[in-house]
Amino acid sequence: MNLKSLCVLGLLTLGTPLMAQECPVLLQGELPQLRSDQSINLCERFAGKPLLVVNTASFCGFTKQFTGLEALYQRYKDQGLNVLGVPSDDFRQEADSSAETAKVCYVNYGVTFSMTDAQAVRGHDAIPLFQELAKQSRAPRWNFYKYVVDAKGNVLASFSSLTKPDDPELIAAIEKAIASQADQP
Repeated sequence: MNLKSLCVLGLLTLGTPLMAQECPVLLQGELPQLRSDQSINLCERFAGKPLLVVNTASFCGFTKQFTGLEALYQRYKDQGLNVLGVPSDDFRQEADSSAETAKVCYVNYGVTFSMTDAQAVRGHDAIPLFQELAKQSRAPRWNFYKYVVDAKGNVLASFSSLTKPDDPELIAAIEKAIASQADQP
């Protein structure tokens, strides 16, 4: 290997950890997009942006919150807000197939924000996103737990399933997360 090749290899190796450090721990990784062969690269999609993460379920008493979550997304998306719905069967209320989950989300409730395939959100099997959410806040205790994340990847607040999408405290946290974009380089 010549000197030029070694230099290029060295630069590539040095660049890798720096890129990983630029992405908050919370957003490192990919998740399969609901009813798609594509994945959602969390860092590429959400780094530097305010984010609301919600663990969802198709057959829960709180499923109707999809309507309010979509309204919240429509209200704030032009200000940079992203919403990520993560279906989970951890509480035994998710559909048996991603096709059925997609029907509930997209057809029944008109969801346009990002949705993943069903994932584990509690305990040792929880995906890294929810492990970090739990570390910074707490693990979801039921479906439709809500986490407001600022533009730096820090959980600003979490809200129980009982908190409706139009709750003033949730909206205040979202507006604080939106304001955090101003602190970004």
